[in-house]
Amino acid sequence: MAAVLQDQGPNFTFRIQEVEIPTLKPREVLVKLEATGFCGTDLSLAYGYLGSCNSILGHEGIGRIVATGSDCASKAAVEGQRVGIGWIRDACGSCRVCISAAGGETRCITQVFSGRDIPGTLASFAVVPERYITPLPDDVPSELLAPVMCAGVTAYKALKVANSTPGSWIALSGAAGGVGLLGLQYAKAMGYRTIAIDGGERRGGICLDAGAEIYLDYEKEKDLRSAILRETGGTLCSAVIVCAGAASAYESALHCLDYFGTLVAVGIPPPTSKVSFHPLTLIDYGVKVIGSITGDRVDILEAAEFVRRGLVKPKVIGIGLNELSQYSRRVNELDGKLVVRLEN
Repeated sequence: MAAVLQDQGPNFTFRIQEVEIPTLKPREVLVKLEATGFCGTDLSLAYGYLGSCNSILGHEGIGRIVATGSDCASKAAVEGQRVGIGWIRDACGSCRVCISAAGGETRCITQVFSGRDIPGTLASFAVVPERYITPLPDDVPSELLAPVMCAGVTAYKALKVANSTPGSWIALSGAAGGVGLLGLQYAKAMGYRTIAIDGGERRGGICLDAGAEIYLDYEKEKDLRSAILRETGGTLCSAVIVCAGAASAYESALHCLDYFGTLVAVGIPPPTSKVSFHPLTLIDYGVKVIGSITGDRVDILEAAEFVRRGLVKPKVIGIGLNELSQYSRRVNELDGKLVVRLEN
């Protein structure tokens, strides 16, 4: 079974139907999926905001290998192995970007994306190249691991590249979203003091429940920089992770940074938006602006370990495949990660 996208655009729907089990190539494995998340990127693909896509979306899949290609030789390519399938389905491992630095495969020149370039994880089965298998621990429920494959690892990787000192203040802008809420948990587990920035009283409660030490409502605060100084007793942030997709969030975040702080860009503003700030802000304070994308396979394993140890507990809303059309448009409004059960 699979949820097949119909009428990409504002009137999209999903049709639940039988599809053929994918045919394996010699260096591929077949994965029977147990659960998959549905995230904001899937919604943007369904609406057509990110261009054309595959008719089967999804990139937060958890399952087990049930068949291997004739030439598979990896120790991980064995039946019964639990694996995850994320946004990046394949990377070459040999282009100048892949070998340039740790995590370079996340920007591989020839990378393949789940749900955009090839069928995603909103289906009972999916194929994965042997070279891009991501083994996962057995002792964590699938519905808790699914959010790690995109939202969780994206938040975790952003905190890693911020390279801040544990014990320092880190703010997450857009903290009540899928990435932000997991980011608050990871930040706390990694030893940071957390400031959540979002709008509205209800979102404030959600952020505080997720581990935020301070919540700032941008709808009420005229000056976030002054508000942070007030709430922390005179200290600014060593890093701000911007998960919100608004240009204004970036402009405000830059002024919340302490000397030598880091602004990490994760949220994606609309294509027509532009971020505007004077370079003296960077020059005077020595701050850095870094773009962070989803993590690589090592990042996924590290992020999953926090969940296995109980330090990060994704709040999930579990649904059946036939409920996807009902919930998909609300994915950015829900108080947890939407996870689709794929097993009866």
